[in-house]
Amino acid sequence: MNNMEFNKIFAAILVAGIIASLSGFVSDKLVHPHKLEKDAVTIEGSESTGGSAPAKPQKAEPITALLAAADTARGEKLSKACAACHNFTKGGPNGVGPNLWDIVNRGRGEHAGFSYSDAMTLAEGKWTYEHLNQFLWKPKKVIAGTKMNYIGMKKPEDRAAIIAWLRTLSDSPAPLPSPEPASE
Repeated sequence: MNNMEFNKIFAAILVAGIIASLSGFVSDKLVHPHKLEKDAVTIEGSESTGGSAPAKPQKAEPITALLAAADTARGEKLSKACAACHNFTKGGPNGVGPNLWDIVNRGRGEHAGFSYSDAMTLAEGKWTYEHLNQFLWKPKKVIAGTKMNYIGMKKPEDRAAIIAWLRTLSDSPAPLPSPEPASE
């Protein structure tokens, strides 16, 4: 291929690029799209979210009704992911996270020998079933500033199973809460 053929091909590509760029510029000047301020047609029975993603729940679903029937074997299986940071044996050492033996109804940030974050130390109360449920749902949302680097457990059945299993890790397990009355 000689230089003249190469120049013709290069010029054709260059002109095509200039035309494409120029047509994009002109079309932006000629057409002014605007977004609708409200839906053109509203559908009864649905809530308009303005085109954004559905609202995420602000709290974890309650699990007290699920605890009595929760599968502790499944909870033990789910705890394998927790074992990377936590120990579950009575008198066992702390790991990256505190030992979780007898965690149900233990004070938050009170396990001896573990250096908790300031946020966890300042958190008042005990690890009740509901507090554990909320914390396992999204730890950093429930106690902002916690050192626990876990994203959370979405499924309420999984949280109920692991909390039911954690309940068994005690010489005298805490009584199960009474199931919540069904909301009408």
